[in-house]
Amino acid sequence: MKVLGIAGHSDTGKTTLVERLAGRLAERGRVATVKHLRTNPEVDTEGKDTARHRAAGADATVGITDDEGWFATGAERTLDETLDDLASDYDYALVEGYSGADIPTVVLGGREVAGEVVLEAPEADAVDIDALVETLDERESFETLGSLVAEVKRSERARYAGAIATFTGRVRIQEDPDDDPTESLEFEKYDGVAEERMATIREELEARDGVQEVRLHHRTGVVEAGEDIVFVVVLAGHREEAFETVEDGIDRLKDEVPLFKKEVTVEETFWSHERPE
Repeated sequence: MKVLGIAGHSDTGKTTLVERLAGRLAERGRVATVKHLRTNPEVDTEGKDTARHRAAGADATVGITDDEGWFATGAERTLDETLDDLASDYDYALVEGYSGADIPTVVLGGREVAGEVVLEAPEADAVDIDALVETLDERESFETLGSLVAEVKRSERARYAGAIATFTGRVRIQEDPDDDPTESLEFEKYDGVAEERMATIREELEARDGVQEVRLHHRTGVVEAGEDIVFVVVLAGHREEAFETVEDGIDRLKDEVPLFKKEVTVEETFWSHERPE
């Protein structure tokens, strides 16, 4: 799923740009939108009953209409959690109003944002939609384990598969109780080469007998303690080749793909490849 934030002041046309982009992207795939609400959504007519549900003790509520439309409310819901859920079913997510989110962002009217600035413009009408769509399609996708599993399940070759095996690597906080706790890891990749190596690994693993689909994904940038870093997903005829291919996939990714890791602990910061064994 490609994710793009739209941030700016209230008079710069953020919603207009979301509308224009959503219409164009809908020609290419399924589009989801997320908006940062400054006011309580429960003042809306549809939200009044959900407020009563939560007041009674529910942590989250979902409403479904007769035409299968839906809305959801909850006392606690982060943008990351929302994007994780959307990634399995949508090709694009447009996020309006989250200037503090660490996501690629179009900035309207000069607002400060936390994520990478993809484009700056004074207002929505000044944005070249065609150029922005092409730029978005060239960017790295937002992936989760769920989105990768959903992708292989949609494969035409899924009819020949009786097993899906997965591996998830995450940021370990401590190796043992005496270690300094790790706060975060930061990953950088050798652009172009990393993608080429992962494509080669995937192609060679998929050429094995009984293996139908393979997906490899490694996050870059800052990954906080306890968060997921890397995923390997294998769709195969039987569990034996699925398990074996998952193990080989993560071993080859670690050994062959040029990725550089910076570790931040409570005591120090260092690049792993520069630190003596």
